[in-house]
Amino acid sequence: MAPRDSPPFRADHVGSLLRPPELLKARDDHAAGRIDDEQLRAAEDEAIRGVVALQRDVGLRTATDGEFRRASWHMDFIYSLDGISRAPGNLAVKFHNEQGDLEFTPAALRVEGRIGVAETIFGNAFEFLRSCVSAGQTPKLTIPSPSMVHYRGGRAAIDESVYPAMDAFWSDLTAAYREEVRRLGELGCTYLQLDDTSLAYLNDPEQREYVREIGGDAEHQHEAYVRHINEAIAERPAGMAVTTHMCRGNFRSSWVAQGGYDFVAETLFSELQVDGFFMEWDDARSGSFEPLRYLPKGKLVVLGLVTTKRGELEDRDLLKRRIDEAARYADLDQLCLSPQCGFSSTVEGNVLSHEQQAQKLRTIVEVAEEVWG
Repeated sequence: MAPRDSPPFRADHVGSLLRPPELLKARDDHAAGRIDDEQLRAAEDEAIRGVVALQRDVGLRTATDGEFRRASWHMDFIYSLDGISRAPGNLAVKFHNEQGDLEFTPAALRVEGRIGVAETIFGNAFEFLRSCVSAGQTPKLTIPSPSMVHYRGGRAAIDESVYPAMDAFWSDLTAAYREEVRRLGELGCTYLQLDDTSLAYLNDPEQREYVREIGGDAEHQHEAYVRHINEAIAERPAGMAVTTHMCRGNFRSSWVAQGGYDFVAETLFSELQVDGFFMEWDDARSGSFEPLRYLPKGKLVVLGLVTTKRGELEDRDLLKRRIDEAARYADLDQLCLSPQCGFSSTVEGNVLSHEQQAQKLRTIVEVAEEVWG
């Protein structure tokens, strides 16, 4: 069994990393007007140089900027698309953990103009990341999938005077993504990840009921999303690896949805035209590995076996046994290892220490070397 020279790598990670205290303070100071944009950017630059070095030091070949310039894994991108604005009020999303429930209230969005991409979103951020990496590191950019523009609000969040028909909405949205992908390729991006919680959420009957309540087609929405993601990446440049990450929610060590990947797996694996699938399998809530039986030859799944929601370090032998279990349904050569999600999908981060984060990443690298060489 051989290591991989192209993404996704045998030992990989999703993208977001815990913000250092100095950066959190700089963000607070900026919000309060104590420092200006340039000073915040300098603080971000310094923190990103440090976190790229951390990824190198633990042995990862993937390097992200930890999403340090963002407040949220997806909304910073979505609000940068032409035609989309913050809507009055907030969405109420209920997250769960072992202690109970907590409510996340992100700002809502409104599609009130024709969707486009005037400037390359995260283009400057990617160029800075690329300038920081060492030999042997591949810079990865993470962006939300087009599904995330639609999932929470559905038809009601889209101005009918702008888009009387949904086909035109999807046509403009996927065209904007194709242009974004093309521009990122011109900047030298060879590893792009589309983060998509909806494809995991839709496995949960409660989430499908939510889709019905807002007027969606709960039984077939995942099929439409897969089709539109394919349209968004259809013209990606040669040499650009594209992956998708699917989890069931990640906010302050809490989650939204539950259930295995069974409902979406056949369509997901057989039709979504990505190179690899980052998938969450860190606990019983994530279901069994059985959906891997649909994985076609030539595609890879990155097994998210190491949780980012708790600091306790996983047992290496248990990780190897779980990889063996997954290999009952898919060829071992088509599997890789990663955390189940990011460590800090929002600026608040999950409930673990920076040292625990580093230990988990180092463990992933070492277990992958033992399993795949």
